[in-house]
Amino acid sequence: MPLNHFVTLGRSGLRVSPYCLGTMTFGEDFGWGASPEESFAMFDEYRNRGGNFVDTANVYTFGHSERIVGDYLRQNKVRRDELVLSTKFYCNLFPGDPNGGGAGRKALIQQCEASLSRLQTDYIDIYWLHNWDQTAPVEETLRGLDDLVTAGKIRYVGFSDIPAWKTAEAQTIALFRGWSPIIALQLEYSLLERTSEGELFPMARSMGMGIMPWSPLKSGFLSGKFRRGAQGHVDTTRANMVGVPGEADYNVIEAVVEVASELGVSPASVALAWVRSQAGVTSTLIGARRLDQLKSNLDSLEVTLSAEQIGKLSVVSRPKLNFPAENNDTLAPMLAFAGMTVDGKTVRSFERLSA
Repeated sequence: MPLNHFVTLGRSGLRVSPYCLGTMTFGEDFGWGASPEESFAMFDEYRNRGGNFVDTANVYTFGHSERIVGDYLRQNKVRRDELVLSTKFYCNLFPGDPNGGGAGRKALIQQCEASLSRLQTDYIDIYWLHNWDQTAPVEETLRGLDDLVTAGKIRYVGFSDIPAWKTAEAQTIALFRGWSPIIALQLEYSLLERTSEGELFPMARSMGMGIMPWSPLKSGFLSGKFRRGAQGHVDTTRANMVGVPGEADYNVIEAVVEVASELGVSPASVALAWVRSQAGVTSTLIGARRLDQLKSNLDSLEVTLSAEQIGKLSVVSRPKLNFPAENNDTLAPMLAFAGMTVDGKTVRSFERLSA
């Protein structure tokens, strides 16, 4: 699947590449990441392969990521409308200013204006609420975002890292009021983080939201750098922030390595291909610190896993979900359908199970 085999994002008319270029690594201000020159090279690689979807945030490298993206667009005379450009708001870049971040009207408008300035553009395609602001009424946030759509400063609304119940409430209010709906969710998802399957995935599919996984390699844990019992230094500065894999994680990592060996590809390619194969996933966020890492991740679009390989990885990585997700998936169908086949799925009867 090439980058220019586009997919529609959620219940919208927006077409995007199956991989979105994540730019949290653009800039070295966090003590790790890519220089502006390396960032430009990765941007070139992504666009040359046909990619059209770029994601950033006001807080990435304290605003430097947005400036690098804006500088790239200007210096390369990129036709703005050919790119789907998204950024996020919520994080406060002004310590001591209570309205410097969050999702209140004053805060979100000033954050939008600042991002537009750094990006050197007059509109943002998708504007994401980065986290849940528990102090701001969601109606205020939604109306503020709808006003930005009306003003032409943003085109679509997205949510990132917000609880499922709050997202469902927000979507219901937006649809009832005739305000711009939430078209997509950004959430952490990988073979080592699947708990969003309990609430967020079914909610998104039901309410017309595309799912955009971030950290599909779990901060590099699934890249092939980490192996059980391996000796020596692992070349990943960011991993120092998130620790090392646990014992259960290594069971998943070893399964990924086995499948990668069968196919003759990298473990990262297998991990990315598994994420792409999951129902509801639209476009996956990929990022890199170096051009060679990005090239390898983009190459993974050519990797297709068999049903057996997907099943093997899904079983070894199966998470324990919060109640009532597992109850609804196993016990409830038995009680409802008593061994019948419904929608192509046959379930055991409760009586037979209890016997």
